Amino acid sequence: MPLIVTPGQFSQRADFYHQLAQLTSAGIGVVAALEQLQRHPPARSYRPPLRKFLERLAEGKPLGESLRTVGWLPEFDVTLIEAGERSGRLDVCFRSLADYYKERASLAKQMVSQLIYPAFLIHFAALIFLVVVPFAGSRFNADPVMLLLKAGLYLLPLYAITLLIIYANQSKHGEGWRAFMETLLRPVPILGSARRSLALARLSLALEALISAGVNIIEAWEFAAAVSGSPALRRAIARWKPRLIAGETPAQLVQSTSCFPETFANLYRSGEVSGKTDETLKRLHAFYQEDGTHKLHLLAQWMPRLVYIAVAIVIAYKVVQFWANMYGPNSDLGHLLDGGL
Repeated sequence: MPLIVTPGQFSQRADFYHQLAQLTSAGIGVVAALEQLQRHPPARSYRPPLRKFLERLAEGKPLGESLRTVGWLPEFDVTLIEAGERSGRLDVCFRSLADYYKERASLAKQMVSQLIYPAFLIHFAALIFLVVVPFAGSRFNADPVMLLLKAGLYLLPLYAITLLIIYANQSKHGEGWRAFMETLLRPVPILGSARRSLALARLSLALEALISAGVNIIEAWEFAAAVSGSPALRRAIARWKPRLIAGETPAQLVQSTSCFPETFANLYRSGEVSGKTDETLKRLHAFYQEDGTHKLHLLAQWMPRLVYIAVAIVIAYKVVQFWANMYGPNSDLGHLLDGGL
């Protein structure tokens, strides 16, 4: 897995699953579909892991085990594919994964495109106030190279913070780091609730696929919690096992667990009582996926605007400061005028 995943890589992953969904829906076997994709992959970097994957399948290993051995795809993808293999609905799982990565690519592209102009403003302001103004103020005697280096040093922490944020949210980290990030971002407006909604959407999608595949309900909940991406959900559900064995239903445990919102608890309970848990989980996945995606799109729209406003404020402050230094009472011109009066 790369350290930083770009929008283009999300698009490639979506294209990969989209082609798999089309091929398997047409009745082509998984091995034949993978062989075709190895010859015409969405990116050249897909060929080595696909070759290893096909080698493991040729040894007679199951689909999920082969993927885990290669270590190429995230756990969320592997678990869904494994559930699809068990339930005979691989094409549905591939289509769900294609939609998932297509949405992630769209969000990432939107955020990047809308941050281009604020980023330009930041660099333009640094060039004007850290290079041009000091160079002109020194009557063109200052070293422009040193001024450019100084501007670069001012911008370096901003680059570091940006890379750290991207790395922290996209890279594959351990449970402790993900729990820390979840706790840190939970109170953040829009972002915290969006992350929770998307975790519930992933949990619902995985749980529906596992239950439809005939997986034991205890094991299904544990697997789904693991791939939800939420350490809080995983820890809460890990404590359910003794109570489930004792005879409590998942609906009762969902209602007594604070990680689940009231809407989720009520809908899941209705599905369990009516015997339509799979249909309810599909609706829950659609609801929370739409809710989380809408909030992330909203964040993608407003984050660049907030950066733009912050940059505009800094530029306005620098302009006022510049004119105050040039024409204020403490400036050389101010002293000169005072002396003339």
